[in-house]
Amino acid sequence: MGGSDGTIRPGKAQLAELRRAVAAHGLVNLTGSLGVGKTWLAARLGSAVRVELDRPGALDTLAGALDAPSAGVLVVDNADRSGSLGALLSEPGWTGSGAATVVVRPLPDPEIEALAAAARIDDPAGRALVTSLAAGVPLLAEAACRALHDGAPAEVPGAVADHVTGEILERLGRELPGRRWQHALRLLTTVGAADERLLGAGPDLFTGLAGLSLVKRTALGLAVSDPYREVMELAHRWRRPVEHGTLRSRAVGYRATQLRTARTPAERFRLVEQGLLLASDPSVRRRLRPMAPSPATIRPADASDADAVGRLLHAWAQHSGFDPSRSGRLAELWLGEGTADFIIARDGEGRPVGVANLTGINERTLAGVEPLLQQHADRFLAGTEHAGLFIGAAFCPDPVIQAQILRHTLTLAVRHGRSVVSTASPDYQRLLRGLRFRPHGAIRDDVYGCGHRPRVFSNDMTPEELPAWLGRLTDPGTSAVADGAHADPHPRLIGRALREIGDPVALARSPLLAAPHTPTVAVLRAWLHDSVHALAESPSPTDAEAGRVLRTYYLGRCAGHDQAAARLHLSRATYFRRLRHGLAALSARFTAGGV
Repeated sequence: MGGSDGTIRPGKAQLAELRRAVAAHGLVNLTGSLGVGKTWLAARLGSAVRVELDRPGALDTLAGALDAPSAGVLVVDNADRSGSLGALLSEPGWTGSGAATVVVRPLPDPEIEALAAAARIDDPAGRALVTSLAAGVPLLAEAACRALHDGAPAEVPGAVADHVTGEILERLGRELPGRRWQHALRLLTTVGAADERLLGAGPDLFTGLAGLSLVKRTALGLAVSDPYREVMELAHRWRRPVEHGTLRSRAVGYRATQLRTARTPAERFRLVEQGLLLASDPSVRRRLRPMAPSPATIRPADASDADAVGRLLHAWAQHSGFDPSRSGRLAELWLGEGTADFIIARDGEGRPVGVANLTGINERTLAGVEPLLQQHADRFLAGTEHAGLFIGAAFCPDPVIQAQILRHTLTLAVRHGRSVVSTASPDYQRLLRGLRFRPHGAIRDDVYGCGHRPRVFSNDMTPEELPAWLGRLTDPGTSAVADGAHADPHPRLIGRALREIGDPVALARSPLLAAPHTPTVAVLRAWLHDSVHALAESPSPTDAEAGRVLRTYYLGRCAGHDQAAARLHLSRATYFRRLRHGLAALSARFTAGGV
């Protein structure tokens, strides 16, 4: 068990849980992150013999304690390192004993803020900084308070984090003597996860870092657990800003190279997740917290989760300030075919605490998707049958689990090749801009009755597109990609121009105006009209039906695809096949010079 000598109380409930476990089991593993309060809890067990495994001669002391006749509790502290833990568990009476595990969890932010107030941090900005840096860990909170009392200014978070980092390194020095590894650890916190080559450390130093209690082995190499990584990186950025920036740039290039050679969606997402750590927008790193531990499990919802999904969607609507009846109708559409398009998050106790609606965009899901895409829907349905993953809702009141849900949606988006989001939340719109998603504008209607219309964003996440996205995500000089900034395939540009045919200002932005046969808005508009009508009069039945679909939807002022399909007496599947065929036919005509 690792711990601190701090004065923070993890809570009466956790102490009661530990006492019950000790009464019922011969061996209890009290676990939790460094400084979370394990030692404080163990010290409250009453008469106990304590052995600290990070002290010289600790194993001999342990052997003596085990041989001594005693009915009391034996507390073995600082069993973080694998060698010490292995020696402990090799004791004959404990091997295979079915040890109980009690997890000490971080404290809620209000308790950390109360700690800062009790430590006489009177400045509200100082208390807020302590709460932010600590992320629920008492050791970090106490160190941040000491930094502020020692004169580190609250308006310079890097200086406070540097003081806290010094205390972390001092604690880790008990595990790995010497100082040579400390700089390498700071570098590791900057790049997120690193193999030996990216870190630039030799084999011995790499192995030494791997043995530290705060370092974990991942598929991409070693990584420091959060919130310690966040604090130490902030300190490194403050202490050596140029070196920090250079190292980040090297990491971006290294990840881009890995993305180009990654073979599976799982590999690509692991690299994308590391890209989130390198994002130039701090709000992205803060909201998605890619290395923060979470007690939740996320899985696809099944039929037994229907009630929980409904309750969580209701809570999402309340939290977002949506009109209950309007959001309820959307929830009914999403749940029309059961819970197949939902994921659900459960906390450590198995309670449902978070939900997301993640829908593959295709003809089957049109009824639930189109109300939130409206005039933008055909942009994503005109190319292929599976046009990406639509994210309609993602909600959990716990920010750590919420971040986990959002990262999970990105995992699935990498598998689908595209993410499409429609959101009325200004907060989420800022996040999507920070993620460099492409904005497509607002939809026509305030579907949630919240006073503003949802806005639509998308991001291509195919293997070919991911390296370029990583570049935009990590470049501080770029902003969200403007609509039309990419060289879209012509069918998509044709569809957009048809949508904007009644808006000369919007049509004036069309890349199609660069073609010699459509040099002005008036000429382009006339070409679109003539081409659609010519296709509708084609002697080919398929072409003619495709032309009628384009004419009905784009030129006939339909309210949506459902209404257009009904007017033409076509099934959804046939309607969208003809829509794609028609746009492709017009694209071919445009490429041939408009003839």
